[in-house]
Amino acid sequence: MSASKFLSEADKAILVKEIESAELRTSGEIRVHIESNCSSDPVARAVAVFNTLKMYRTKDRNAVLIYVAYHSRKLAIIGDSGINAVVPDGFWDDVKEVLIKHFASNEITDGIKQAIYMTGTKLKEYFPYQTDDINEQSNEISIGE
Repeated sequence: MSASKFLSEADKAILVKEIESAELRTSGEIRVHIESNCSSDPVARAVAVFNTLKMYRTKDRNAVLIYVAYHSRKLAIIGDSGINAVVPDGFWDDVKEVLIKHFASNEITDGIKQAIYMTGTKLKEYFPYQTDDINEQSNEISIGE
């Protein structure tokens, strides 16, 4: 199955709405990238995708990427330098565990939706929503192959 068919259009719409909702709690930017295979370390691949998507282009360097390579059964959650400078080590571990648990039960969309929700909630502590906040990154789900 190609990455473009991994999530239905309805599932993508649900996830975009969840990103929009999560970003109303934080000035951080959240993106989800789906691809079928990851032949390397998932964190290294997520960093490459992060850079390809130019996610470093935020005023506060506070973007987060939720990366999923479903066929390879790999995932990563990475934050930009502004986030990494203020959050503790292991900050994303509970979000990763939720994804793993849901994926094991084949609850893909629910798992990603919960991960987005948790990401927005966790970022709120360090990067609260600002009344003059602008959406600096696309909320659409990016797809690789």
